[in-house]
Formats: sequence, C-alpha cells, structure tokens
Amino acid sequence: MSDGTMGLDLAFWITAGAVFFLLACSAFFSGSETALTASSRGKLRNQADAGSKGAATALKLTEDSERLIGGILLGNNLANILATSLTTALFTKYLGEGGVAMATLVMTLLVLVFAEVLPKTYAISQSERAAALAAPAINVIVTLLSPAVSVVRFIVRAVLRVFGVRIDPGRNILSVREEIIGTLTLGHHEGVVQKEDRDRLLGALDLGDRTVEEVMRHRSDIEMIDVTKPVPEIIAQALQSQHTRLPVFRNDPENIVGVIHAKDLLRAALDTVGDEGTIKEPSHVLDFDIMSVTRKPYFVPETTTLDDQMRHFLKRHTHFALVVDEYGDLQGLVTLEDILEEIVGEITDEFDDSAADMIHRDVDGKFIIDGAMTIRDLNRARDWSLPDDEANTIAGLVIHEAQMIPVVGQVFVFHGFRFEILARENNRITQIKMSVARTKPERTATER
Repeated sequence: MSDGTMGLDLAFWITAGAVFFLLACSAFFSGSETALTASSRGKLRNQADAGSKGAATALKLTEDSERLIGGILLGNNLANILATSLTTALFTKYLGEGGVAMATLVMTLLVLVFAEVLPKTYAISQSERAAALAAPAINVIVTLLSPAVSVVRFIVRAVLRVFGVRIDPGRNILSVREEIIGTLTLGHHEGVVQKEDRDRLLGALDLGDRTVEEVMRHRSDIEMIDVTKPVPEIIAQALQSQHTRLPVFRNDPENIVGVIHAKDLLRAALDTVGDEGTIKEPSHVLDFDIMSVTRKPYFVPETTTLDDQMRHFLKRHTHFALVVDEYGDLQGLVTLEDILEEIVGEITDEFDDSAADMIHRDVDGKFIIDGAMTIRDLNRARDWSLPDDEANTIAGLVIHEAQMIPVVGQVFVFHGFRFEILARENNRITQIKMSVARTKPERTATER
C-alpha cells in the first residue's frame, strides 16, 4: 500500500470519527433538551432535597428556560452543521459530485434516528433521571455559550418586538395550580386518577376561588328559634331539630340575637332537675332566661372566600357563621362542614339528606332532580360539567338561562341537556326532569 493511500485512509477515518463524535454531541444536546423541559420540577425538587446535586443543577437551569434552550439549541445546531459539512466534504472527495446527495441522505438518516428520535425517546421515558445526569455538563456548556446566546436572544426579541410580541422571562406559561388541574384532569381521563380523588384535590384547589355565598344554606331553609316562645316549646323544637346549633331571633327573623347550642340548652334544663330526677323548684319548672345560654352570633360577608372562612373558623374555634350581604341583611348560614364538603364530598348523618336522595332515575332513564340541589353536587354525582358561574342551584341555572320563572310542563334545552319543569311552589322550582339532549341548540323552550 502506497503512502498516499495510507494518508487518504487515515484522513477518512479521522473525519468519520469526528462526524460520529459530533453526532454523539447532537444526541446529547437533543436528549438533554427534552429531559430538562419534560421533567417535573416537583420531582426534581424532591431529588434535590434528598441530596441529588444533578437535580439541584437541573432546577437552577430550568429557572431561565430561554437561556437554557438558547444554549442547547446553539450547541446542537453547531454539532449538526459541522457534522453535515464534514460528511459532505468527505463524500464529495471520494464520490465526486454525487457525494453531496449521498451525504444528505446519510446524514438525514443518522441525525433523525441517532441524534433526535433515540435520545429524545429515552429522555421522555426517564426525564428526571436524564435531567439530573445531563445537568452538570449542560450547565458548563450554557455558561460558555452565554455570550453568544445573549446576542441571539437580543436579535430574537428585537424581531418579535417588530411584530408586537413581547417576551416576559419571569412569566411561566402555566401556573402551578393550572398544571395540577391539568394533570388531574388528564389522569382521570386516562384512568390513572379515580374520580373521587380528582374531586377531592380539585375541591381543595377551588377553595380560594369560591365564596361562602355559593355553599351557604339559604335563609329560606334556615331553622330558627323565636326567643319569645316559652322555654318548654324551645326545648321541644331543639330536640326535634336535626341541627345542634340554631339561630335565635326576637320578633323579626332578621333580628338575630344569638345562636343556641342544643347541649347548652339541655344543660340549663338539667340544672332545674335534682340528682335523683326530682325538680329543684317545682314552681319554676324549666323557667330560665334563654338568652343566658345563647352565644354571640358570628356574621360574615357573603363575598368571603371559602379558604379564608375556613381559616377564620379554625382561629375562632367555631363551626357556624351567619352570612350577610353588603347591606347587612341575612342571606344564609355557612358551617365548617359545608366547606369540608367542597373537598371530600357530601357528609351525611342519620338526620341529613344526601345528594343521592335528591336525584332519582325515572323508568325512562331520565333523572328527577330536586330544584334546590347545587350544580356542584350534581356535577360530582353524575360527573357532568354544568356551569356554576351564574347560579348555585339547578333551579337557579334554569331560571338564569330561561330569563324567566318557568311554569310546570315547560321544557328547555341548553348546555347539552333537556330540562323539564315537573313541580313548582310559588316562585320556586322544586323538581326538574333532566336528560341528555339529542340536539345541540343553545337554548329552546316549549310548553305542553
């Protein structure tokens, strides 16, 4: 073999080795980009707290995503362009003009398979592990390329500004809350997250956005005690009530003077009875001042968020509050149980009516629903998505959409459901028949 042939062979292998090294660099950049962008910051934080320096570096890199992506893409493109140039020169030298086409075909195949698809597939499947492994090296490369990246960033922002697009580096594309909601929703659709788990977690996230007005018991449904009644009647009412705490009013239900607890009332009654069950003062049987056992009423604005109200309950060591509007008029009452139900679902005991009792399935498969049932409870019970922005109850939704108080027999179709009014008391819709609408009009109304 001649010296010229040996020189050519040596140049070929050196160039080929450089090309494969550059392809390996390109694969590293591609896989690192996917790993660092696809990895969960929460998981990386847990690994960093457990002592992983690579995870801590990965977290630091992802804080400035624009700088990170710019550095990786710059290094990746330099590797790909240089590898392609060397391959084209090599193939042209040995194959002549046909080497350009052959180099294009070969490099396209090599880059696609080994520098893009293969590393990115691995990085997606092991994103946190790959991110922690690649972060130290990527951190050095991004630091070295930062001057060039800064120039590129300036040019990019200048071009985007011409088109009216401004980049805020401190703004996250998705907030943490939205990411959690999206993950839970996706997990439920894919069968990974159970409906009950999704509802509980979403309910906890919603506490800051919902107000006591949305979950309170309306004043028309509040059971109250008239302080002017005889004590035996008050005790009988308290014993027959399904509630342990009852508001006390004087003369006018709007004039709330206190809240009475059944235990306090029974203790006061017991004080008139002797140890052996005999009456201490027969002439004054159960004759005591009711106001002496009532507690000071606790009023809250209807616009208070559930998150804040729960904190107030815990701070005041109470579970019961009366809700008033901006004019100070009584609107309803809210309890700690009402707020907890937004997280864990309906809490019932032997005295309560559960959400299931407010929904009945007819023989034709349609649902008979109590008009007072809240839209949120109905959505949870049936896994529907009726809007609850404009109304709290299903009857309120019908009235809002119809822009009128419907009569019995009237039918409406909106939000993909058919609503038929079955019963009404005065101006209150008490019973509605619901079914999935066969057609998709926004709203229609017919009357039998």
